[in-house]
Amino acid sequence: MSHPVPLPATPASQSPDIFWFIPTHGDGAYLGSETRQRPPEFAYFREVAQAVDRLGFKGVLLPTGQSCEDSWITAAGLATATERLKFLVALRPGVTTPAFAARQAAALDRLSDGRLLLNVVVGGHPAELAADGIFLDHDARYAQADEFLKIWRDLVAGKTVDHSGKYYRVEHGRLDFPVVQQPHPPLWFGGSSEAGHEVAAEHTSVYLSWGEPPHILKDKLADVQARAARRGRKLKFGLRIHFIVRETGAEAWAAADRLISQVSDEQIESAQKRFKVEMDSVGQARMAALQPGDRNKLEIAPNLWAGIGLVRRGAGTALVGDPKSVAARIREYQEIGIETFIGSGYPHLEEAYRVAELLFPELGVDGRRRKVSDNIVNEFAVGSHLAERRRAAVS
Repeated sequence: MSHPVPLPATPASQSPDIFWFIPTHGDGAYLGSETRQRPPEFAYFREVAQAVDRLGFKGVLLPTGQSCEDSWITAAGLATATERLKFLVALRPGVTTPAFAARQAAALDRLSDGRLLLNVVVGGHPAELAADGIFLDHDARYAQADEFLKIWRDLVAGKTVDHSGKYYRVEHGRLDFPVVQQPHPPLWFGGSSEAGHEVAAEHTSVYLSWGEPPHILKDKLADVQARAARRGRKLKFGLRIHFIVRETGAEAWAAADRLISQVSDEQIESAQKRFKVEMDSVGQARMAALQPGDRNKLEIAPNLWAGIGLVRRGAGTALVGDPKSVAARIREYQEIGIETFIGSGYPHLEEAYRVAELLFPELGVDGRRRKVSDNIVNEFAVGSHLAERRRAAVS
């Protein structure tokens, strides 16, 4: 274990970058239920993407896996339907070759005019990886990822690559069509094991974590930063978390309770057993360790709720509360170095509006939304010219 180095705090006065999530595995109003479920259709993905682009979110994360629509194809379609939005797309060492992945990245970076970000996903579900033809153990997968990224970075940087390693062999590899972003689209990465920290420190620019309490997360971020510092590098940090924001705290907690109201105890037991038995992800184990064992005591830190992790693998926590309370928690994460927050909520379209309308003003985030003019009179605003006429009539 490396000796942690102090983390540079992000000033609380600085507005964070807020990303959103494209639900390519489907969406709905209740976890663990088919009630008011929305199927994974491109038309719906486009609705969400266009909404968050208009609302002022900086980018979107597209998940990856057997249960999701392909993130590359989906991002290519959404890039042509949006203007400013950045796309954080999964780069999967082991699933593809470095050369083919380099060509894909260059094509999508050009198609999106430099709006591509890459999320390096090694994977932590051996059965799912086996279905993709990957049969390496945990640390070997990260060793393969390290070799993959060395080749990929050289190719995208315009170098001719000759490589003979443990996992890959390349002869006179090159990329004929360049990327827009130099030397390559930014690499993001989330991995909580020691092997994952090494890959992050060596290759990536943004380290991602799921939503653990700040006092727990701080040491993990410091360890990654120490490993990067030994290489003369400095990382930025992002947090993957859900949001349940309402005008009052009581409304927010009621919405949280409603979200899991149709989840049975049997579903929870089955999901938790599956996470422990089927996965070798250290990050997933850390998420599971946050579960209190009582569905009525899921607030594991102020405004931090573990209810989503009852049945969802991966990001299992949410910030719940009124805008001021949630903004205060975000500032606590900023104090330990988090600059980007990748949010989501159920359903994702409606919750994107709630976050933008309620939380953005508290954080000083520019929502880019056109305001009703003072000269317009309707049920949402009384125009200034009407007020002037009333004053004139009184005088």
